Amino acid sequence: MSENLRLIQLGHSAYGRKVALVQEPNLVLLQPFSSVYALAQHAIQKNIDIREIIHQAISDELLAYEGVYENKSDWHLLPAFDNPDNPFACLVSGTGLTHRKSAMNRQVMHQEEQTSLTDSMKMYQWGIEGGRPAPGVVGAQPEWFYKGQGHILRAHGQPLEIPAYGNGGGDEPEIAGVYMVDTQGNPRRIGFCPANEFSDHIMEKKNYLYLAPSKLRNCAIGPELVIGAAFQKIKGKVSAYRSGQIIWSKEIHTGEQAMAHSLANLEYHHFKYESHRVPWQAHVHFMGADAFSYGEQIKLMDNDLMEVYWEGMGRPLRNTLKVSQETEKMITVKPV
Repeated sequence: MSENLRLIQLGHSAYGRKVALVQEPNLVLLQPFSSVYALAQHAIQKNIDIREIIHQAISDELLAYEGVYENKSDWHLLPAFDNPDNPFACLVSGTGLTHRKSAMNRQVMHQEEQTSLTDSMKMYQWGIEGGRPAPGVVGAQPEWFYKGQGHILRAHGQPLEIPAYGNGGGDEPEIAGVYMVDTQGNPRRIGFCPANEFSDHIMEKKNYLYLAPSKLRNCAIGPELVIGAAFQKIKGKVSAYRSGQIIWSKEIHTGEQAMAHSLANLEYHHFKYESHRVPWQAHVHFMGADAFSYGEQIKLMDNDLMEVYWEGMGRPLRNTLKVSQETEKMITVKPV
């Protein structure tokens, strides 16, 4: 089977969680699965192609996609993938400096002299020189960052928040790879989905050593997970809206042809760590951005809308930005 299949996860106050196959303009519910995680786990256990499992699970229950997508239904969208029974066993992470434009934005953020290369540009150059090794050969190691566990994943239509301790927040339009680890400790790729990695660029700009805490934010994936999609050359568009009016938009590109590293090299350097190959562990891994609004001096504000669209990856991902109205407070650690 070589077809691409588009899945969504959705929920209902009375009927609970469901998985559906997108067949525009409808959603076809899959039975008996309540999550993509359970669907993929079943495919792995049975050693059957997940697309075959999906076709076997198709029911005669249809929902109108438009109402769900626009939040005008009793059903609501969930993140395109998660580990619903154990969010702690879902690692959310990413790889940066994979696209030249992103590396250039980092260069401008952190350079002290126009003639000097920052560590960010040096790392990007290592990717250019060694990020596409021959099959079976270990290539240059990319940047890697931790975002959190499954609790931080948000769905299409849900807000992404600048917390009280944050300095800012901005779009990171990407594609995320979705994975599970089988009982033998082998990583298995399920598919790809549109993503907004959402980072605190103002905090990062203070000092590049603040990159790690600037990534500890919620993020969005979806609305759809695409199974069978090639990760070669994908074009898209990222936009920001304020009060219904567009304030910034940019054509974006991703996939191996737009990146310094091959997909195989990125996946190797993520899964080479034994702690990333725990049986039935779930992974959501961001593949890097081609452009983001903060790189063009756009500072997003409360209630601004961020939109990420990738051709062939389903409907656009839309999330509003919310600025926390709370005041940062100390957390006191008490002895047991």
